[in-house]
Amino acid sequence: MDIWKYALVVVAGYLLGSLSASIFLSRTALGEDVRSKGSGNAGATNMARVYGLGMGFLTLGGDMLKTILATWLGSYLLGDLGLAIGGLSCMLGHCFPVFHNFKGGKGISVGAALGLMIDWRVFLCIIATFLIVAFLTKKVSLGSLAAAVAITVFAIVFRVSTPKLVLAIVAMCLAIFQHRTNIDRLSKGTEPDFKAADADKLKKK
Repeated sequence: MDIWKYALVVVAGYLLGSLSASIFLSRTALGEDVRSKGSGNAGATNMARVYGLGMGFLTLGGDMLKTILATWLGSYLLGDLGLAIGGLSCMLGHCFPVFHNFKGGKGISVGAALGLMIDWRVFLCIIATFLIVAFLTKKVSLGSLAAAVAITVFAIVFRVSTPKLVLAIVAMCLAIFQHRTNIDRLSKGTEPDFKAADADKLKKK
């Protein structure tokens, strides 16, 4: 067994995951830490809520890119098992980043990229699920939770390999765990509707 390959995939995946696009962008481009604003979360949704949709999409792209790199490395070295290990390590790094006091995002951007790497059909289905639920309810958190469940549902539907299915299940559980405060607010009816910040107004400040 090539232990070094497993170790490399785990370490590289976790370190890539710990590179937070939202924290990097907010600190370098805006001179602030997004975790001190809005919901206090280091993710694409809070970036859009605080700094506008443009920053939200940049964050989404950055977080998806690091996930693709982590899963590609794992797949290249160890096949589907490596893809799953790299993807899980990346998600753990994203949620609990060593470079940022273990306070990171909730895993949805990473989860979207994992869906893509598991199967492009799974990716399309979870994106559709997110958009439909978020649009109908105006609650990104509810769309995110629905998408988290959908990654497992459609991984089963499309009969992906066992390592990819396990990755989908673990990613779903971690994303739901990270949304526990949102779930509490949803149950109490106090979860706010999503509204992106007006980027033009922010520039004028």
